Amino acid sequence: MRRPALLFALLGCAAALAAAAEPHPFTVQDLIAMDRISDPQVSPDGRRIAFVVSALDLPANKRRADLYLVNADGSGMRRLTSHEAADNSPRWSPDGRTLYFLSTRSGSSQIWRLSLDGGEATAVTKLPLDVGAFLLSPDGTKLAVSLDVFVDCPTLDCTTKRLDEVAGRKATGMIYDELLIRHWDTWGDHRRSHWHVIAVGGGEAVDVMRKMDADSPSKPFGGAEEAAFTPDGKALVFAAKDVGREDAWSTNFDLFVAPLDASAPPKDLTAANKATDTLPVFSPDGKTLAYLAMAVPGYEADRYRIKLMAWPGGTTRTLADKWVLSPASVVWSPDGKTLYAPTDSQGQKSLFAIEVSSGSMRTVVKEGTVDGPTPSGGRIIYMLDTLTAPVDLYSVKVDGTDPKPITRINQARVSATRMGKPEQFSFKGWNNETVYAYAVQPADFSPGKRYPVAFLIHGGPQVPMGNHFHYRWNPQTYAGAGYGVVIVEFHGTPGYSQAFTDSIRGDWGGKPLVDLQKGLAAAIEKYPWMDGDKVCALGASYGGYMINWIAGNWPDRFRCLVSHDGNLDERMAYFDTEELWFPEYDHMGTPWENPEGYEKQSPVNFVKNWKTPMLVIHGGKDYRVVETQGFGTFNALQRRGIPSRFLYFPDENHWVLKPANSVMWHETVLAWLDQWTKGAAPPK
Repeated sequence: MRRPALLFALLGCAAALAAAAEPHPFTVQDLIAMDRISDPQVSPDGRRIAFVVSALDLPANKRRADLYLVNADGSGMRRLTSHEAADNSPRWSPDGRTLYFLSTRSGSSQIWRLSLDGGEATAVTKLPLDVGAFLLSPDGTKLAVSLDVFVDCPTLDCTTKRLDEVAGRKATGMIYDELLIRHWDTWGDHRRSHWHVIAVGGGEAVDVMRKMDADSPSKPFGGAEEAAFTPDGKALVFAAKDVGREDAWSTNFDLFVAPLDASAPPKDLTAANKATDTLPVFSPDGKTLAYLAMAVPGYEADRYRIKLMAWPGGTTRTLADKWVLSPASVVWSPDGKTLYAPTDSQGQKSLFAIEVSSGSMRTVVKEGTVDGPTPSGGRIIYMLDTLTAPVDLYSVKVDGTDPKPITRINQARVSATRMGKPEQFSFKGWNNETVYAYAVQPADFSPGKRYPVAFLIHGGPQVPMGNHFHYRWNPQTYAGAGYGVVIVEFHGTPGYSQAFTDSIRGDWGGKPLVDLQKGLAAAIEKYPWMDGDKVCALGASYGGYMINWIAGNWPDRFRCLVSHDGNLDERMAYFDTEELWFPEYDHMGTPWENPEGYEKQSPVNFVKNWKTPMLVIHGGKDYRVVETQGFGTFNALQRRGIPSRFLYFPDENHWVLKPANSVMWHETVLAWLDQWTKGAAPPK
């Protein structure tokens, strides 16, 4: 029997001894002990890189972020901050001598600065509200900061006073007249995230979005990448969804431009497009605004097109319009002739270069998951991770040759583990179309031996797993426990073509299920070491939905199932969730407009066929797939007398983020798999 609490308590000692210990099969303890690199920022002269490292804070049961610095050639890496508070979002001053960053060390999230010539960090802002994100103007004299304010409040003091009044009330009721009342894991308090501009030296914060009933950056995951100072330093371009009461069912983000002194209201630059426009970035010469745009209103998984707008106020053209893939972001080359874009592509997140004049493209980095590219001095700095390696910083020549690692921050931890070997393969899926998949060997693979299989089903359904070191659904945690792993990138998965992604609209239980059935059969045929009689299927979000669907529509295949945050009743899930645009598009209307679109996709209609043992997991703060869907799944299993177990996290959202909870999650899941595939005794 596994003991999560004990294993978690011993993690600190295990991490300290990792480098000296005999290599061991990869475990969840190894997973959460990995340092996580993010947000690399190259200095103006291209010689240094500031970045964030998130490290495990064992006593506090959380992760803590600090700033690091490394030379572009990989030498001289050093830690810049070690405060117990969170330090993140480093940004360089124009002269490269100072780093501005966000920190909670004053008790709220504010902007601080650190001179690289020496000395302690000092506070730049002391605003009465938390700073959510920030930008430094090109000349280094102004800051754009995002603050949550009441739209009708003319000052920040007005917002803070109103918050104090609400906190002082004895009544706890909340009144809403419009959606969204809650989002992701947070209840709305009627405030909006607005960009404010303030001088670096201090002064009044000016709301450049004054009276706009919209958020920028977008919630819950938007950041500074959704805004940019104009080349002349007199205005701010930002993405916002200003759609009034349609907020919960619209994806119509537009780009707006507003003067920094708020002397005029924001001007909508992309009003003609009723789908998403976002991620503005100006060319080095300031003559072109590049941004990403979707074309289908209400569809969050549409392909992003690269748009180029002549600045200021010129015409807009689409770059490489026939490209079938969807770039995640774009960044300009120093000469303005090329755009670099990390893009999902056939199970990888590759880095592409697109020529601005012709739209021709080439692959710079093909394999792995690439993020945060920044051209510098004839090379490109980027983050890279794979199925066998967590994120590190790399550089490569602009022609794609001579890739070099800059950091090896987890080298000792990785060397202390034994991981499973991954391999990509393809097969003929639905309609005989080519579908890609991954197989991962057990960590201590022995030819001639047969192994049980963990069949991982990704979420979304438009969110690939790919060649990526995932911190929640990492195949190596199963490989380290003696399982072979199969991952199918079924129809609906991005990175193949937009038609491939679009094909499952109105068909959640059709094409993906066929691909999963054929993919598992192809894997077992291709890899004789897989024991096809000992397979468990696992999934979260859409993957959890698919587990519930499989229980009724493929009931005789698996030894066990694991359903995490999955819908049981698609009709009721529409009325429970917050982002209504998602089910409305994927199920082709509302439940009253197209009831059949929901009923034919709903696992609840096939509960009569359920027979496979299932572990159900749900988070109490999951407002995307609400907890009652998990309760209902467990109710059905128990009422039908099917062996089942329910794991509930009252303090987790759609994800499991707290380290101790992650350990408990993995240990519970692996114990369930062991019970049904290895004959292990059920845990007490």
